[in-house]
Amino acid sequence: MLLDRPRIATANLGKYLELLRSHQNRPAKCLTIMWALGQAGFADLAEGLKVWLGIMLPVLGMKALSPYAIAYLDRLLMTHPNLTKGFSLIGPKDFFPLLDFAFMPNNSLAPSLQEQLRQLYPRLKVLAFGTTPETTLHAYFPSFLSRATPSCPPDMKRELLHCLHECLSTDPLSFSVWRQLYSKHLSQSSLLLNHLLESWDSSPRKVRQALQDTVCSFKVTNEELALKGAGNAQDVAACDIACKSLLHRLKGRGFPWARLLLVALVFLGGFLMHDIRIHGSFHASSSAHVLRSSGVLAASQLAWHEVSHYSLEGYSWLEQTVLAYYTRRPALEPNLRLVWAKTNETATYLSGKCSSHLAWAWDRLPWLAEWPRPTRLPVPTPQLQARVPAGPEP
Repeated sequence: MLLDRPRIATANLGKYLELLRSHQNRPAKCLTIMWALGQAGFADLAEGLKVWLGIMLPVLGMKALSPYAIAYLDRLLMTHPNLTKGFSLIGPKDFFPLLDFAFMPNNSLAPSLQEQLRQLYPRLKVLAFGTTPETTLHAYFPSFLSRATPSCPPDMKRELLHCLHECLSTDPLSFSVWRQLYSKHLSQSSLLLNHLLESWDSSPRKVRQALQDTVCSFKVTNEELALKGAGNAQDVAACDIACKSLLHRLKGRGFPWARLLLVALVFLGGFLMHDIRIHGSFHASSSAHVLRSSGVLAASQLAWHEVSHYSLEGYSWLEQTVLAYYTRRPALEPNLRLVWAKTNETATYLSGKCSSHLAWAWDRLPWLAEWPRPTRLPVPTPQLQARVPAGPEP
């Protein structure tokens, strides 16, 4: 019956929960009730989540009932991989107990059950945040912030800071909530400010204006708290240092010489291509004429000749010496491996820098993608040739 009409199970969940609590000393009967009501979830994800949140989450700490509760949740989420029907059913009051069970050590769950719940946690978070996290995450921000204490376990601290960062990046109202909570959560705010500083490169640009306004207000609050001589002077000082570092990042790192050079090179290359395209070849272009008259072209050719000459000499030297060094390869192999590793690191670093500059130039110079191509004359067809008047016969 529950498979056909699953809502019957969720009509009186409060009564069933009282029944479970009244028989908590009789695990077999409790498990029977949980199994019977849980059948509704295999037909409808929403009804299954209601059953789990209504009668299984409250008994999650009980040793005899916790294994079945987590196993049922695992099977429920595997049965319904599409989570959209379960959105908005898990709210903050249900989500944060799950977060504590999954990440807080030494709780009432066995380590194996806690690990199993932690594997399910990402899908539970998706269900909790729902389809419109940009309008709901600010409701989760206070509980995330209050838990992110310096003494928090490392795994939980990492997850809390990630969620706080996500709240700020997704829901703009999270900044106003943070400003209201700041003076009473200085140690937590210090952790979050330093996390934002460490993850600066991955922060979306759209949140930086709101972040700048928020950090400026924090700086004013820090000055007021310092004048009052509050007891948490150490937390105020830590927050003030983090605020100054963030403001320095927000104001920039000085004049962008590298980007200016890149833009100049792009413009120079574009002008040269346009000049060659107009005159048909490089030698006939105005650029070549200027270089030739100024002597730069001759000097460049001489330099190229010298480079080619010494390159050939170097190649000849390598041919003569590589064989000798190859015989000593076992002794030199550790140093060669180190040189190769450093070369790879340098190449990776330069590649990352160049790609970021090129992406910046491409975003700000869209006309490069629309560079005019030379028009091609149509290929003459027999019909077209027939329409062209013939010239006078000789």
